[in-house]
Amino acid sequence: MPEGELVLVVDDEHAIVRALTAALEARHYRVSTARTGVEALERAAVENPAVVILDLGLPDMDGVEVCRRIRAWSSVPIIVLTAEWSDEAKVQALDEGADDYITKPFSMPELQARLRVALRHRRSAEGDPESARMEVGQLVIDSAFHEVTVGGELVELTPKEFSFLELLARHPGRVLTQRSILQQVWGPEYGTETQYLRVYAGQIRKKLAGLPAPRLVTEPGVGYRLVDDSPPPADD
Repeated sequence: MPEGELVLVVDDEHAIVRALTAALEARHYRVSTARTGVEALERAAVENPAVVILDLGLPDMDGVEVCRRIRAWSSVPIIVLTAEWSDEAKVQALDEGADDYITKPFSMPELQARLRVALRHRRSAEGDPESARMEVGQLVIDSAFHEVTVGGELVELTPKEFSFLELLARHPGRVLTQRSILQQVWGPEYGTETQYLRVYAGQIRKKLAGLPAPRLVTEPGVGYRLVDDSPPPADD
């Protein structure tokens, strides 16, 4: 696990901020906190955090707007905290550039897992964001040759299936919204044809069935993510 990474926690509930700070510092993260959207924007700009944990229910500014403004100048991973019922807010935040979401109430192990994914994705993107070869567990996608293998076994995919899986593999563990996937795979004029995604996700799952592949997970009402269930490296 990265030692000393700075996490910016943005929430106006004192109990949540205190609990998150204690839990993250116990895992050797450094923690900075903000209680308002304005303060969050200032700290994000000055402190250059490795990850932002952002509550959407802030007193002075919509958390979606905070996400939008940060994303205008920074690629820092953003994990939003949302209420259980607020699917629309989740989708808006993700479409504005949030990397992931977690629903209140949540467990610390779940949040820590999402943090690890966000940090891995950030380092991968910094290393070679346009790499023609991607690996997610035993899944290997070679974009140059339009080839997918799992555990060395070739998987035959249609062009749209390939593009769908490739997009998710470029952001392993991160949830991508239905609209985002439709527009990037089918084209900018698409955005509401969610039945396409259900059909193609089902076809991909059938072709990966029985192979040691990552899971293509449906986030109901939100989107899809590719999850590698391989055990993470042990923390120091």
